[in-house]
Amino acid sequence: MTPSSCVSCASAPLGVSSEERHHAQPISIDIEIERPFEAAAFSDDLAETTNYAEVLTLASRVATQGNFLLLETLAYRVANEVLAFDEAITSVTVSVRKLHPPVPEDVATVGVRCTLRRG
Repeated sequence: MTPSSCVSCASAPLGVSSEERHHAQPISIDIEIERPFEAAAFSDDLAETTNYAEVLTLASRVATQGNFLLLETLAYRVANEVLAFDEAITSVTVSVRKLHPPVPEDVATVGVRCTLRRG
C-alpha cells in the first residue's frame, strides 16, 4: 500500500457563530489515501487507481453542501465518503483547516485531522 495525497480548497458554511453560519468560510481539505497502486504505476493507466480529481470534487461537494457546525464533523464525513467512493482504498486521513478563522487570536489557520480504516 502506498499513500497518496491531494488538497482541495473551498468555501463552506462552517462554524458555530452566526457569522460563520451565514458566510462561507475559506477552508483547505487535505486527503491522504492508502491503497495499492502498483498496477497503475506499471500500466500508467488511470483506470488502475483512484481518480484524485473525483475525490477532490467529492470532498468539495461534502463541504459546500454540508452546512456543518464542527470541523470534526466535516473531516469525518469527507473521510467516510472517500472510503465509500473506492473499495480499493484501505485507509484515508482527512485534514480540514479553516483559513483565517474569525477568532480573537491572530492565527492563520485552525484545523483537525481524522483517519478511518476499512474493516
